[in-house]
Amino acid sequence: MTQRLFTGLILLGFLVSARGEDLNLFTYKQPHMGTEFTFRVWAEQGQVEDLTLLSEKAFARVAELNQIASDYLPESEINDFARAPSGEPVPVSRDLYRLLDLSAQLSRETDGAFDATAGPLIRLWRMTKKNRRLPTPEQLASARARTGAGLLRFDPVARTITKLSDGMLFDLGGIAKGYAADAALAIFREGGFPRALVGASGDIVVGDPPPNEKGWRIGIETLHLGDKLADLQTVTLANRAISTSGDTRRYFELDGIRYSHIVSTRTGMGLTERIGASVIAPNATTSDSYATAVTLLGEKDGLQFIRNKREIECQIVALRNGQEVAIRTDGFSRFEEKKAEEKSPVSAP
Repeated sequence: MTQRLFTGLILLGFLVSARGEDLNLFTYKQPHMGTEFTFRVWAEQGQVEDLTLLSEKAFARVAELNQIASDYLPESEINDFARAPSGEPVPVSRDLYRLLDLSAQLSRETDGAFDATAGPLIRLWRMTKKNRRLPTPEQLASARARTGAGLLRFDPVARTITKLSDGMLFDLGGIAKGYAADAALAIFREGGFPRALVGASGDIVVGDPPPNEKGWRIGIETLHLGDKLADLQTVTLANRAISTSGDTRRYFELDGIRYSHIVSTRTGMGLTERIGASVIAPNATTSDSYATAVTLLGEKDGLQFIRNKREIECQIVALRNGQEVAIRTDGFSRFEEKKAEEKSPVSAP
């Protein structure tokens, strides 16, 4: 049977109207950042016009952040920054400064496992997948020389960033979607609609619970489900976020070896260890980046990293001898809906 690690998050349904309250669930969807962003908001029927305007504002904010953070858009702010001369302070937007600053902090905490400056390694790996030839030691050495959070200097007062090396490239794929999801949810909250959810592929952030519910029910897809939604592991969240990171759908094989789309800064190549992570955090910026970091750190180091954090919980699924094995932080289960015959996951090694 095909093994499937974490592949995504599924919002489980509610009644379309709430008993005792004149509320309905409204859904808005648009493609952004290479995926589909979904907004689900509880509101009164008479509030539809205001809600629609807010959803347009939230989608516009996501599009703005994509223009800032995407390494695929030639004229994005992050690519403009990459082309700027090294050794000179470069003024950047508040959003780009925060994204790179947060990424640099996480890079230091993970000893470089998570690194937004790993663009040279990631571009090299994209060429590997396209040409189906592994990079040479010389190519890897050149990419590594232009990679590292220590090659950036931040000035929070002037809001400038200085690059200390030529040829630096950036990839914010491990944090930008979560950051955009948080920004969109903030618009609904500030607009008077706190009962809202924002989903972006493997990242979901939620506000207040739906009417008459403890929270939003979200399914974590972990095993080979087929059409059996009943087999989903389910968590219930309010005013929190959850993100998954894994290699189930995005990978390729070369010379009999399966490589993930997730690139290790230690090897410069896609991960070969089958691992997926699901992180629950107060916001999606954190859950998105931490889920990526845990996947890159691996089971033991990833779990230890999360255990040193407050208000963060994590579940890791790894492939051992062809079988999926789950390990988790102690507090993860308090968000989970237990099944009658569910077996507890194994303890961390």
